[in-house]
Amino acid sequence: MSLKSRVESDIKDAMRAKDQDKLRALRAIKSLILLEETSSSSTGELTEDAELKLLTKAAKQRRESSEIYQAQGREDLWSKEEAELAVIEQFMPRQLTEDEIKFRLEDIIARVGASGPQDMGKVMGVATKELAGQADGRTVSTLVKSLLAK
Repeated sequence: MSLKSRVESDIKDAMRAKDQDKLRALRAIKSLILLEETSSSSTGELTEDAELKLLTKAAKQRRESSEIYQAQGREDLWSKEEAELAVIEQFMPRQLTEDEIKFRLEDIIARVGASGPQDMGKVMGVATKELAGQADGRTVSTLVKSLLAK
């Protein structure tokens, strides 16, 4: 089942359950999908990779907004962003733990033959492809820096 049909089905369920937070998040996802499908560079049907990129982007936006609202003490807006983030994450692959990311990065560093901080670009190129949707880019970058500094 494609992401679009899963989202449409969940929208109907959320409407029946009168779950406004879930409904708002699902409509945002559907809007992103429709925008991407109708863009000039699109073929009309999204690939699984494109769907994952959309979800990752939406989750990142919610996380950043959530951090800002929490820092400003806006609990009402923070809770809405967190609720939407939880819904978006249901459609994404399981996120790796920091230890799992570190293990995978050590393997990538060994394969690429990286020896120091000057090789960060090589490692990040491979890591972003292999860990797409499974790990936050900021976390990956931080871990790569610390591993290459050793």
